[in-house]
Amino acid sequence: MSIWWSLHLRREAASVPLARRLLLGTMESAGVDPDISYDLSIALTEACANAVEHGGDDVHDPSCEAYRVTAYLDGDQCRIEVTDFGPGFPAGSVRAPLRQAGEDAEHGRGLCLIRELADHVHIANRPGHGGAVVSFDKILKWKTVPSLLPA
Repeated sequence: MSIWWSLHLRREAASVPLARRLLLGTMESAGVDPDISYDLSIALTEACANAVEHGGDDVHDPSCEAYRVTAYLDGDQCRIEVTDFGPGFPAGSVRAPLRQAGEDAEHGRGLCLIRELADHVHIANRPGHGGAVVSFDKILKWKTVPSLLPA
């Protein structure tokens, strides 16, 4: 089975649960194991929250008011990509190992959490356009369906 969708969302907090619900609904319809769906939904929530918070503040550039979420379910793999149109990551910080936030910190855990929940993570700036791209994938497991045949 192959499913993909793409959303162009405003950079506002209300857009984050919308993306998450669409992903969870897609996973449920496809028969993905709920634990895998939950992990991916948390990772997506973190990536979207980062795009909302850090996706740009240029009041003269309308593209900074939005971000894009694309999800691909293809065979046994799900790939999610969140792209914003802001300034991107500071030079050199994308390749450096991201450190865990301090115990009392209110911010700084999102990318580390995505790395823990996904199988592969790619974090980069959009070449030549500005903005950041956070993409991650995970191997899918399927719900176990109880047999209807007598044992």
